[in-house]
Amino acid sequence: MLRYPCLVLDHDDTVVRSEATVNYPYFCRVLERFRPGQEITPREYTEGCYHLGFVNLCRQYYSFTDQELDAEYLGWLDYVRNHIPELCPGMDRIIRRQKQEGGLVCVLSQSGRENILRDYRAHIGILPDAVYGWDLPPEQRKPSPWALRDIMERYSLSPSRILVVDDMKPACQMAREAGVEIAFAGWSREDFPEIRKEMRGLCDYSFDSTEELEKFLFDSLDIHGIISA
Repeated sequence: MLRYPCLVLDHDDTVVRSEATVNYPYFCRVLERFRPGQEITPREYTEGCYHLGFVNLCRQYYSFTDQELDAEYLGWLDYVRNHIPELCPGMDRIIRRQKQEGGLVCVLSQSGRENILRDYRAHIGILPDAVYGWDLPPEQRKPSPWALRDIMERYSLSPSRILVVDDMKPACQMAREAGVEIAFAGWSREDFPEIRKEMRGLCDYSFDSTEELEKFLFDSLDIHGIISA
């Protein structure tokens, strides 16, 4: 029996390594266009997205207007069509095993539906059961719990039947409001000890590798490195 009949996976830096290879380089291009002379380091980008969320990062650090945010998003959609991020090693195995054993895989991300599906086709050969991305109206996007509640209603699931897996703090707020457990995807945050420490305290579980997550989900064993909040 599956520990969690439904996995709700973040996409960027949980399933694919997109921050360093796609999202950050593109945002540097955006700054060159919208705010000539202003720059952002990789660490500032990660920490800004973690503490504020991407939209608030743009608004608070660079005073982006709604029109600039819309233009940034449309340009990003075009950019990612030609830039496929690498898979986080082991996530393909987890997703396939979840599906093979009769479970659901839903994606709840700040990426767009089009590129999420593209990445699943390219790396996994399996499509998610549902995708909740940046295409949603703003009030329904992460960190809103709307998508989690929709999953529960759509598939007749109680909160205890769902596990969110994410690497960023906005997901913690979302999961708590929906009464759903959350696991920290620590494999993409090796270089950010402060983020790792805070997320371990905020999340129900923390995993330093996809192998640890796989064992927790499917082997029902006590795994070294799992931290229960």
